[in-house]
Amino acid sequence: MKINIPNQITLARLALAIVFFGFLSWFRAEDLQSSRWMLTVCFWVFLVAALTDILDGFLARMMKQVTSFGRIVDPVVDKVMVCGAFIFFASEHFWDGSRNISGVAPWMVIVILLRELLVSAIRSHSEAQGQHFAATWAGKLKMFVQSATVCVVLAQLAWFHERRPDELAWVRVGSIWLMLVVTTLSMVMYIRRAYSFLLSSAAVGAGSGAQESPPPTSQKPGPPPTDAPPSGDAGGAAD
Repeated sequence: MKINIPNQITLARLALAIVFFGFLSWFRAEDLQSSRWMLTVCFWVFLVAALTDILDGFLARMMKQVTSFGRIVDPVVDKVMVCGAFIFFASEHFWDGSRNISGVAPWMVIVILLRELLVSAIRSHSEAQGQHFAATWAGKLKMFVQSATVCVVLAQLAWFHERRPDELAWVRVGSIWLMLVVTTLSMVMYIRRAYSFLLSSAAVGAGSGAQESPPPTSQKPGPPPTDAPPSGDAGGAAD
């Protein structure tokens, strides 16, 4: 089986993700002095992976080699790396015994995961109905800010936290809050795009009885209609 160059780069990024999570799983904030080098390795691995994400998309378009494999696997790898990084930041691996040195709280990870799961569900429902639901500039900005925040957290802890724990900590904390704001706004914008089948009156079942009352007809009586009400499909989408 021959794999084109963009997809080879995507698979290489998947391998980088395995290396990235391997080092994060070995890192212990309680032994920061001896394990700080792992954060340095993670920083460079994540940065290379982020750059290859730009490269494989560019090559796929330039070489006209956009494939279904790339369209599915490429965004999955991106989300796994970003979401996985924040999950580790909020975990015990970054707990030094008194506090989480990354500054990422568990509820922040929930916001990130909520956005990704909700948008994925909206896109799946939309495309199942034959409607194109492409990524917007807000989604691309969200991905850039999230990736940049991962790099900022790793860099600050790897190179500046050693000399003085609060050195450039405001940059790390500010990046995290900016990421949360952009992530939330991106989620809101996608929800607005999906208003017709997610939050409209028909979608939530309000007044569905009036909409589904069949008009008078002169046809002879027959078996009752078996069509599912519109609110049924919308209910699935809301899940």
